[in-house]
Amino acid sequence: MNKRWAIREGPNNADVIKLANELNIDTVLSTLLIHRGINNYDEARYFFRPDLRHLHDPFLMADMEKAIHRIETAISGGEKILIYGDYDVDGTTSVSLVYSFFNKRHTAIEYYIPDRYLEGYGISTQGIDYAADKNFSLVIALDCGIKSVDKIAYANSRGIDFIICDHHLPGNELPAAVAVLDPKRKDCGYPYKELSGCGVGFKLIQAYAEKNDIPFDEVSCYLDLVMISIACDIVHITDENRVLAYHGLQKLNNDPCMGVKMLMQVAGKTNNYTISDVVFLLGPRINAAGRIDDAKHAVELLIACHEDAAKEKGLLINVKNTERKGHDLSITDEALSMIASDEIMINRKSTVVYNENWHKGVIGIVASRLTEKYYRPTVVLTRSNGHVAGSARSVFGYDLYEALCECRDLLIQFGGHKYAAGLTMHPENVEAFINRFEEVVSATITDEQLVQEIRIDAELELKQIEPKFFRILNQFGPFGPENMSPVFISRNVYVSGYAGLAGEQHLKMAIKQEGSGVFDCIAFNLGTYLYEVNQGKLFDICYSIEENIWREKRSIQLNIKGIRFENTKH
Repeated sequence: MNKRWAIREGPNNADVIKLANELNIDTVLSTLLIHRGINNYDEARYFFRPDLRHLHDPFLMADMEKAIHRIETAISGGEKILIYGDYDVDGTTSVSLVYSFFNKRHTAIEYYIPDRYLEGYGISTQGIDYAADKNFSLVIALDCGIKSVDKIAYANSRGIDFIICDHHLPGNELPAAVAVLDPKRKDCGYPYKELSGCGVGFKLIQAYAEKNDIPFDEVSCYLDLVMISIACDIVHITDENRVLAYHGLQKLNNDPCMGVKMLMQVAGKTNNYTISDVVFLLGPRINAAGRIDDAKHAVELLIACHEDAAKEKGLLINVKNTERKGHDLSITDEALSMIASDEIMINRKSTVVYNENWHKGVIGIVASRLTEKYYRPTVVLTRSNGHVAGSARSVFGYDLYEALCECRDLLIQFGGHKYAAGLTMHPENVEAFINRFEEVVSATITDEQLVQEIRIDAELELKQIEPKFFRILNQFGPFGPENMSPVFISRNVYVSGYAGLAGEQHLKMAIKQEGSGVFDCIAFNLGTYLYEVNQGKLFDICYSIEENIWREKRSIQLNIKGIRFENTKH
């Protein structure tokens, strides 16, 4: 697939030079800092030294005082408390964190994860009935509940109090819970709005610890769970999230909790984790529990205190992940064949595929894979509990949620955000939805949005990549949304030494530029360029710079995102 190269407009040159001189760094690095809103020495020091003292006061969050008071009342009165959370990574890490913390301080406590297929997302009537039947008087809901106005009203009618800890956008009306913790509330003065669901749970236990003189070490010991949620829920890695992610990665790499340690072992990598490693190695395994079987297995692993129990659950989850991959690959192949054999589908600006026999637990992954292949807004549909359930993914810059709003009359319900959403509809509406969705997308998407873009931060000469430059660049991490690993462009490079294939489609080569040393490169899915690069031609590359670790040996490697020859327009 051809991709557009878009070089970001640089900041004012005088500002770049001033900051570079102030920090004694390369102007390319000062450019990257200014792009991140960092304009002076003090802001740079804050950025480069993420400190747990930078965490915001949890009591700045609306309703936090009410939440802590209600929990204190429940614990002192011996009430039964239920920790309730969603079945994805953010939900299960949230439940594991809050349950583990309060389980050390209160015996009458349990947790509850709704069944993905029988109850669906969020607070369910079945969950409320379970709480009532088991005499729970307080439920702490994590990573869900902000729009559960009717469900909370029902819980109130059954004499159950709720504390909601969510990070999704509220609707027009807040649920009538005892406390609603959500930094995205319009009336919430909390200074950072992008916490994960587990991050909100962390602020809850941080507040409880402060109020009850509990050492911060008994809160910070869960930072590996918070970091996993930040990485896998694709929230911004800025401000407070960056502090939490930085220290959470340190915890994971040096002293992970028992369950996380076992998860790392079954994933086949036990150290030197990055945010990307967490997303691709740990996240899918945690998610597989709820996709294929029961998300409670993930919680049982993450709260495990003994090695035998952790090992048993870790191995089980790994088996479920293998099963999940089988479903994922087979359904993706079916969907790709379905599109390739239909000329109308190929020429559309959206993709909607439906098969009533597909496994609901993996349709989100399949939607992501189809979006990678055809790069257009995509919906994958299957049958579930008498309805048709769907998972949708978008392309950069296109608001998927707004497109679904234009189809709302055909849907039973839908929810999500700009780039990902879930939906359900009656089976008889599938064909009408396919046509309406295509009409809406065709009318609102631009041609540019249908071509994948490589966003380039700055131009770089390879000779600038020396040890000090790389050491400072590494301090820009952890990388993630709103703080992505910088992408550079270098022009007129050439192969020096070797170029060959790794696997069937990945290009490995050593390159240099006039006046530079030689750099090892990996170019995933760019193996088709092997013949051309071996012709001795000059070419341009866009790439990120990373550390390659092989048999304990560390070296700089360029991860190439795109290759262009001089006769190709940029």
